[in-house]
Amino acid sequence: MTGRMMSSLCWCLGYVLFLTGLAAIDTSNNLTDSEVSSVKNVYYFQPEQVHLSMGENESSIVVTWSTFNYTDSVVEYGINGLVLRATGNTTTFVDGGTLKRVQYIHRVTLNKLLPKTHYIYHCGSDLGWSPVFYFNSLPVGTDWSPRLAVYGDLGNDNAQSLPRLQEETVKNRYDMFLHVGDFAYDMYQENGEIGNEFMRQIEPIAAYAPYMVAVGNHEERYNFSHYSERFSMPRTKDNMFYSFNLGPAHFIGFSTEAYYFLNYGIKQVVLQYQWLEDDLKEATKPENRAKRPWIITFGHRPMYCSDDDKDDCLNDESLIRSGLPIVKWFGLEDLFYKYGVDLEIWAHEHSYERLWPVYNHKVYNGSWDEPYRNPGAPVHIITGSAGCEEKTDPFIPHPRDWSAFRTSDYGYARMQIFNSSHLYLEQVSDNLGGAVLDHIWLIKDHHGKYELDVDI
Repeated sequence: MTGRMMSSLCWCLGYVLFLTGLAAIDTSNNLTDSEVSSVKNVYYFQPEQVHLSMGENESSIVVTWSTFNYTDSVVEYGINGLVLRATGNTTTFVDGGTLKRVQYIHRVTLNKLLPKTHYIYHCGSDLGWSPVFYFNSLPVGTDWSPRLAVYGDLGNDNAQSLPRLQEETVKNRYDMFLHVGDFAYDMYQENGEIGNEFMRQIEPIAAYAPYMVAVGNHEERYNFSHYSERFSMPRTKDNMFYSFNLGPAHFIGFSTEAYYFLNYGIKQVVLQYQWLEDDLKEATKPENRAKRPWIITFGHRPMYCSDDDKDDCLNDESLIRSGLPIVKWFGLEDLFYKYGVDLEIWAHEHSYERLWPVYNHKVYNGSWDEPYRNPGAPVHIITGSAGCEEKTDPFIPHPRDWSAFRTSDYGYARMQIFNSSHLYLEQVSDNLGGAVLDHIWLIKDHHGKYELDVDI
């Protein structure tokens, strides 16, 4: 037994005896109210809501968790009996509700991980440790095939797809999760306790593989503070927009909500748009696109949809697609088209809809028999029916020309990027016991600008 293990064991035995003694004292009413409160607070040193995210690169993982009293932030992790220890930082998060509940968000980055290696870990401090979890570190470079679960609109109540995702996580089916907005419906409710419940619910999947996110409209309360404080996305202060590389793909996550909550100011729209263009310029440099030819964006509210709920995506001039009203500034369709984005992933609509390759409401299929081989425009996928208390959405009776397939079943998408030319995506129906309702192969013999010039 190591010295650290002996020390922890002695501490635990001593702590049990300490509590036993206090219980006996408390029954004889010898403790003051403040002393009783202090003893009760000991429980809140225990880590919970553990989840992972990708760090600055494939060789780093960020472990994030919560406690309800201040503690140090420590992760002990290792392989083959070798135990390593990493420390991080602790930030104070105060919910904006009437109770002003306080919790502490812990973040520890594990750097220089060996590629494709099975690590075990736990997090916390000498005042309390989480259960033991594990993760498989990501391969390094571009010559591998990432596997992702992709969905939005899961919810704390009626998170219907979660049990199936948990089962698939145990089977090591995914390298990463992509949750495209709307988490708990809503995190701020009950003075933040709904957010805590949701983060506890996803721990059985999010503690085992990077859980990457985009913000949705249901995270808006208190200027998106629950979203920005609880998650840890790479190279960003508030998680609103960021990018990362994974195998042969460059992923870009961004906020569609900046366009709809202008009460927080227009500055975020401007900053994000400039950042998006800068990121796309960098990603499309010949040397970068040669290494990572796939460019995949993900944001919550779609540019197009045919759900019968009168959302903005039903409008010909939706804000995300066309830009701010009247002036038509900062629209994203032209920007994504100009830089040759291959795939755009959305949620918000509580349904699944696959579009034909589309730009400016016109379909640009590759050919009549292989529409997704060398298409003339980006492909859009909406997968926002993972669960949630608001139920799934119906569709308008007559779909638009760009709508290829749609279903209101609960479910989620699986995506695998096989290589530089082949990407596979399928939609799973939870209503039908995990049956695959739809699938496509997106095939690109070359990546880059589409043929139609766009001046923006």
